[in-house]
Amino acid sequence: MKKVVIIGGGYAGLYALRELVKDKDIKITLIDNNTFHNLQPEVYDLIANKLNISDVTIDLSTLCEGLNHSYLEYKNLKVTQIDSEKKVVNTAEEEIVEFDYLIIAAGTRTSFPSSISGINTAHDIKKLNWAIYFKQCFENRLFKKIQYEVKEADDIEVIVVGAGLSGVEIAAEMAYNTKKFFKRGNFTSDNLKISLVSSADTILPGLDSELIRLSQERLKSLGIEIITNTKLQKCENQTAYFTNGTNKEYSFIIFAGGIEASNLRSELDVKKNKKGQIIVNEYMQTSKYENIFAIGDVAEIKNEKEEIMPPNVTIAKISGTNAGQNILNMIKNKELIKSNPKLDGILIALGGKYAVGSIYGLFHVKGRIAYEIKKFVFYSYKKPLLRLICEGYNKLKNI
Repeated sequence: MKKVVIIGGGYAGLYALRELVKDKDIKITLIDNNTFHNLQPEVYDLIANKLNISDVTIDLSTLCEGLNHSYLEYKNLKVTQIDSEKKVVNTAEEEIVEFDYLIIAAGTRTSFPSSISGINTAHDIKKLNWAIYFKQCFENRLFKKIQYEVKEADDIEVIVVGAGLSGVEIAAEMAYNTKKFFKRGNFTSDNLKISLVSSADTILPGLDSELIRLSQERLKSLGIEIITNTKLQKCENQTAYFTNGTNKEYSFIIFAGGIEASNLRSELDVKKNKKGQIIVNEYMQTSKYENIFAIGDVAEIKNEKEEIMPPNVTIAKISGTNAGQNILNMIKNKELIKSNPKLDGILIALGGKYAVGSIYGLFHVKGRIAYEIKKFVFYSYKKPLLRLICEGYNKLKNI
């Protein structure tokens, strides 16, 4: 019986898993150091109190039960090394997992440059535990603000460093919901200030000019200060120092300045790019081992035009599905399928029921309609997972 191991229960890993379970005669092991799949796009709604923890997580053990595969198991382990020659995965728990085929879907993490002194004080809200911690700290600060309002409490200064998709979305969501919070309680909010810092000459670098314009227009309407052509130099005594010679005191600083691949891939002798992402071919295979695949954010994935695709859910779906299909084809001695990833468009949540987007690169949408499209697209991903965990839960309950 062939053994297939997936490292990482994120978007890409789960799409690969959903393909692999179609073959009932292989052994599949899903490994993740978390017990849950994090629905990252909804974490901002968690911070904004629209959702709770159960809304933004999918239990991996229950999900695997719902897939109804006799030889599928989930292991909550931390992978420390991949031995490509012996075909084993070593873990911190000293458990060894054998494989014939391996899919690396370990994702990325926020990159904190060592050149920025004191950056370790910044919040990394891509990690669920830090998102929850930040939410609690921020709410506590808001409470103190209204508690001591008559005593002229200090300004609440939030600095978001990095104006890519993550930085823009979290800044917008925070601005919108804090304004709503104060308005609902009839409190003034003049001393809540949010700054968004971009090292490029614009926010959302790399996106089309109309999408940037629409986003910038919305951010300014929310009272967000946009600072461009500026990098963070250091953080010291609750003060951020920038390359343009200015400095800002802050209550909270969120760093969304860039990503790097999980350090798991550093042990593997394959080609990687400057971000540490594994370079794969059109079949999602690594450069040296045809039985080892890399998918999702941990991989550098190109389309037929040799353009590098951005890390997002769409590319995770395409790469994960393709890797799963190709492993099944290799097992059955069938021809491999080339991947040609394409983006249907891009949608950016900008606080409340407001979004902007580009659809197929043909036209732009904004406001409630863009929000509803984004909501529908994400729900189409979430819905089958919810069905699987319901089936898994009922199965476990009846054991």
